[in-house]
Amino acid sequence: MNAVFRIFCLALILTALSRVDATVAATFQVAPDGSDANSANGPFATLQAACQAARRIDAGQTRTIIVRGGDYFLAEPVTLTPEDNGLTIEAPAGEKVCLYGGREVSGWEPDGDGLYAASLPGVKEGAWDFRALIVNGRYCPRARLPEKGFFEHASVFDVPWMSTTGGGWKRKPTDVELTTMKYKPEDLGPWLDVRNAEITVYHMWDESLVGVSANDPNSHTLTFSTPSGHPAGAFGVRKYVVWNVREGMTQPGQWYLDRTQGKVIYRPLPGEDMGKARVIAPAVESIFIVKGTKEKSVTGVTIRGLTLAATTTPLKAGGFGAGAFQGAVDVESARDCTFADLEIVNVGGQGIAVSGSNLRVERCRTHHIGACGIRFHGDGVTIADNEVHDVGLTYPSAIALTGGGKGCQVAHNHVYRTPYSAVTCGGQDCRIEGNRIHHAMQELHDGAGIYCFGGKGLVLAGNFIYDIVDTGGYGASAYYLDEQCENCVVEKNLAVNVGWPSHNHMAKNNAIRNNVFLSEGDMQITFPRSSGYAFEKNVLSAKGKITFDNYEGITQAADNVLYSALGKVACRKLDQYRQTGSYILEPGGTNVQADPMVTVDKGKATFAPDSPARKVGIEPIDVSDAGPRL
Repeated sequence: MNAVFRIFCLALILTALSRVDATVAATFQVAPDGSDANSANGPFATLQAACQAARRIDAGQTRTIIVRGGDYFLAEPVTLTPEDNGLTIEAPAGEKVCLYGGREVSGWEPDGDGLYAASLPGVKEGAWDFRALIVNGRYCPRARLPEKGFFEHASVFDVPWMSTTGGGWKRKPTDVELTTMKYKPEDLGPWLDVRNAEITVYHMWDESLVGVSANDPNSHTLTFSTPSGHPAGAFGVRKYVVWNVREGMTQPGQWYLDRTQGKVIYRPLPGEDMGKARVIAPAVESIFIVKGTKEKSVTGVTIRGLTLAATTTPLKAGGFGAGAFQGAVDVESARDCTFADLEIVNVGGQGIAVSGSNLRVERCRTHHIGACGIRFHGDGVTIADNEVHDVGLTYPSAIALTGGGKGCQVAHNHVYRTPYSAVTCGGQDCRIEGNRIHHAMQELHDGAGIYCFGGKGLVLAGNFIYDIVDTGGYGASAYYLDEQCENCVVEKNLAVNVGWPSHNHMAKNNAIRNNVFLSEGDMQITFPRSSGYAFEKNVLSAKGKITFDNYEGITQAADNVLYSALGKVACRKLDQYRQTGSYILEPGGTNVQADPMVTVDKGKATFAPDSPARKVGIEPIDVSDAGPRL
């Protein structure tokens, strides 16, 4: 009996030990002086090798890869799949870790006219191509014609646009219309190197970057190597720019890739020594690829505390929002994953692109990006406390922070210096709140600080948007509910120095309430093809006139304070988009036309004791905490 008892106890102990082993943490390290061949006695040299080692650990163990401080150059992305579930990849506190998706460029030699050149293997053969160059930490501008502004092409496309949900173009563009553009002979000629030249054809809310396969100097016609997203001349826009030709190397800091000669060409900044300069040319589109499937998600992965830089994009039109490109962090079919405290800088495509459920992108700094800063899609995604700026450096239709899904939250982000919309969101029951947004819409049109398309039950609350200037075209606004937005609420937001604070297009049954909109000039509030709006307890104060378009789209207007320093509050009647009449909006009901006596200081909008806003029950707005929370 004693022997049997002892055997029984030993079995229990072994079982317990096996359970402890199954839950024990396994930690691997990667270091610049590591070795993939001798990892048993030290750190790995590459993340790929560390990931392979982590996959050999029994399921159930916590797996962590610590990447020690230093620079790492990746020849291929780090790809994580469901076999990496639960893995954490992070930098130690206080150590700077940078992963580059490119190669260092050396061997610079003078190339005439103050330029320097370096030969690159594979460029002439077409095996290596890129649209970004990083010199001493700068995302450098490419050679450009004209030096400033735009050329005007001669192509015409007079087909009406029927709206996005209306099917787009009334007549589908032909292949020829999508692949050709006529230019003026004084702008271009037979000298154009078609192998190097790339063209940005501007549309209204996006653009197409295309290559050139042929130039007919007799008919003054370029043929594109890839189709544009819209025909040249669509929307009445005829702007274009030529990139990546030697004739455009007019400013210090510019560069171009000479595919004919197999070289990269650069014009140094004053005092820049190319013998000492650190130049990095991107070679991959993503640094991290996290890829699950519909049947089997990647779950529980965390990537934290790293800096990612230098990625490239293929030569093709990016589509609306420049969404056709991969992210430096590119995530598909993932669940319960976190991407935190990352710096994404000087990448050619998207910064972070995630899709799945219960994903978190937090406290990341994403800046100096060729396309979008952060893209997301899924259920229960949280995008919070990030800083996103200087995006769209190659693709100006890029949106700084964009996405949609169900039950997502976009909260307390700081977004600024964007060529197009700062934040866009669609989907169902998403919240966009506490964001600080400024200096958006600096190049393209028909967008906003916060733009929503097709959203159901969205809430835009407690946001602070300021300093957005309308540059023409279809305009620029602060808060924009576009086609098929329904049952959305825009409340307790502040807009300062935005002449078009609220635009609503083909939307219905939404509420705009208790917002404060201030303008140093004229102000317009617009509801074309919209209906069923509640417009209540808002303060509109403009030093110029105030104009409502399709005021009839509002079914309930109450307790608003409207103040034009010129004493002009007017309404324009619309038939579709055509004005059919106008009238003066007279005070009536509980709406007041008087000075609201509002003071705004660092995001706090307060009313004087005898303000009419107080009398109609409008609450003061405090969005001073908009932006990342410390």
